[in-house]
Amino acid sequence: MSTYAIGDVQGCYSALQRLVEEVQFNPAEDRLWFVGDLVNRGPHSLTTLRFIKALGPSAQVVLGNHDLFLLAVAEHIIPLRNKDTVQDILAADDREELLGWLRLQPLHHHDGNHFMVHAGLLPQWTIEEAARLAQEAEAALREMDYAKVLQALYPSSHLQWSPSLSGPMRWATIIKVLTRMRVCTPTGIMESSFSGSPAQAPSGYVPWFQIPERRHRGTTIVCGHWAALGLHIGDGVLSIDSGCVWGRQLTAVRLDDRQIFQVSCDGVGSFGD
Repeated sequence: MSTYAIGDVQGCYSALQRLVEEVQFNPAEDRLWFVGDLVNRGPHSLTTLRFIKALGPSAQVVLGNHDLFLLAVAEHIIPLRNKDTVQDILAADDREELLGWLRLQPLHHHDGNHFMVHAGLLPQWTIEEAARLAQEAEAALREMDYAKVLQALYPSSHLQWSPSLSGPMRWATIIKVLTRMRVCTPTGIMESSFSGSPAQAPSGYVPWFQIPERRHRGTTIVCGHWAALGLHIGDGVLSIDSGCVWGRQLTAVRLDDRQIFQVSCDGVGSFGD
């Protein structure tokens, strides 16, 4: 059995199909890990979501910021923008089934020495603390009043983590860390609006995985979210958003031996959230 971690698909269904063929995926034996952002900006969000859902236990998904955006739009918390491409999901006959399944997906997945999230972890969080906090937010998203959590998440620019937070603000801040962070200070202050290359990071901010004293060192964080960074395999990090939806590649990494598989995709946009 092999496990393949796949970068941000974002509705690029044809590229996903070619990548699945490239790795010779066998659903009876292999597993696909999706780092989030299954939908939006690409041309076939509905088909992509249906396909991944139909994989059942062969797929392990974590939620990304675009997936949460879809849920927030469906709850009329925020409006669609011209660049969004999830209208086909919102108009689908199986809309409620798909959105219900999406809302039940976790924000993290921990298996052995691999810890998968969409964006990253704060340097002060241990793996155990990150898992516990993610579980808190996951439980809140699965409650009937989950819209309160999404309301606290939009907008999120002011949200900064503190252990003293409580209720929807606490859960929204946890979600912000796990699904939006690219750079932060060594003390864990986030700058979530930044989406450029590491060399362009604002003064005082560095990629979260470059902070040497981060407390989750020793575990490999599997993530995406950062198209301008591209495929990055480093000390304790597999960052695999290689910008498929922006005309670059969709990437899979076989976790057993770190072999890389990539397929090209025609792009539709420019870097950003």
